[in-house]
Order: sequence, then structure tokens, then C-alpha cells
Amino acid sequence: MGHKGAYQKPPQKRLFVALMGVTCLLVVGLIYLGWYIPTMGLANIHPDLPRVVGMLFAVLSGIAVLGTALLVLTTALGKDILGTKFMRGVVIKFLLPLIEQIGKLCGISKDTIRQSFVAMNNSLVVSQRLKINADRILILLPHCLQLAECEIKVTGEIDKCLRCGRCDIMGLADLARKYKVDISVATGGTLARKVIIEKRPKLVLAVACERDLTSGIKDCYPLPVIGVLNDRPFGPCFNTRVDVDKIDAALRSVLA
Repeated sequence: MGHKGAYQKPPQKRLFVALMGVTCLLVVGLIYLGWYIPTMGLANIHPDLPRVVGMLFAVLSGIAVLGTALLVLTTALGKDILGTKFMRGVVIKFLLPLIEQIGKLCGISKDTIRQSFVAMNNSLVVSQRLKINADRILILLPHCLQLAECEIKVTGEIDKCLRCGRCDIMGLADLARKYKVDISVATGGTLARKVIIEKRPKLVLAVACERDLTSGIKDCYPLPVIGVLNDRPFGPCFNTRVDVDKIDAALRSVLA
């Protein structure tokens, strides 16, 4: 335990921001083409129609550019400039699928983009400067954090942990007890959603791989989720690790 050198470097949001800028330019380009191509036909209907439609498309382009600029400023300054909650929705529902496709064309793996997306999402959540009571925060963990050889299964009841220290469950259970925060271990997305519905938290601090974190953030919106990527020294879904200090820091940033 505590071998910090074994943990992967934290994901950077710069990649997602850069791809977001490329996406914005593509959207503006498509809006322009949508105006330019039918312009001649519109002029035949009425001489002023191309100008009116052009103004409409200019407004849409302006919204796209302004939205991208606000997102970049929000993440850069760490402050809720204007409607961060709404902008998170735009990123999650609209930009992420587009950016994944653009990344694919550029030869960037989905996991790399998802890592950057999680960092971007965390930055937007933190920028809201939320202060939440401990009893309304939920720490959600994947079952693969527990040592596979352990005979005591902590799914659904982490206090069963014998505190042997051979996996990170002990440190996380102690952390939850220290701050009096709810903590649950889930075996999959279905159980995780069930736990969230039952406990009705105001914020979720989730540990998982890139795919599960991205899926969880999308499923939980508008509920704020701070994601922490696990480390997989033995491959996916088997004896994974997480830096407990990262969870501690994330908790302290949102606790009232």
C-alpha cells in the first residue's frame, strides 16, 4: 500500500479541450455550408431570404463559438462563469459522441479521449464550488478493487472488510468512516444505478475504468459525478488499484 509510483499519471483535459475546438470549427463549417448551398434557390423564392437565413446561421455559429469559449474559460479558471450545469449537459450529450468520432479519424483511442473527458467533467463539477453535507455524498467503487482471493465479499456492505491491508478497500472504508460518507461497492452498472436511486445522493465520487466512468457520468446527469480512474496492473477487472489520497482530496474539495 502507498506505493504512489505505481499509479498512473492523472489524465489531462487538454486533449478534450483541443478536440472540442476542432469540433466547434467543424460545426461552424457545416452551418456555413448549410447556408451557402441552398442560397441560390432561396434567392429565387425571395431576394432577402438568403440574408435572413444567413443571419440565422450566423447566430447559430456564434452560439457554438461562444459555448466553446465559455467551456474553455470555465475549465481554465476553475470558476462557474455561466451555466456550468447546462454546459456539462452539452459536453456529455452532444460533444462527447462527436469528439469520439473525430478522435477515431485522427487515430486517437477511445480510452485516451475518455480519460480527457473525465478530467474535463471533473473540472466543470469542481468549478461549481459545490459544498455538500457528508450524508449526501456517495463513494461508488467497482468490485475489482477487492483482492480476488479474499473470501469476504464486501459488495453491498463494505464494513465486512477485515482490514488486512492487502487491497485498497481498507483505506477507502477508513476514509468513508473518517468523513462519515456513504460508500458502496457495485458489481456493475445496473447495481450502481440501483444504489444511486436508493441513496439519492447530491454528488457521487466514482472509481472505475474509462468506459464505466464515462457511461456512469452520462447516465447520472444532471447529478454531479467526480470520476477517479483506477489502475489496472493485472489487466481490466482484476485486482485493480486506486490512489486513496486522490479520493481524500476530491472529498475535501466538496465537503461542506
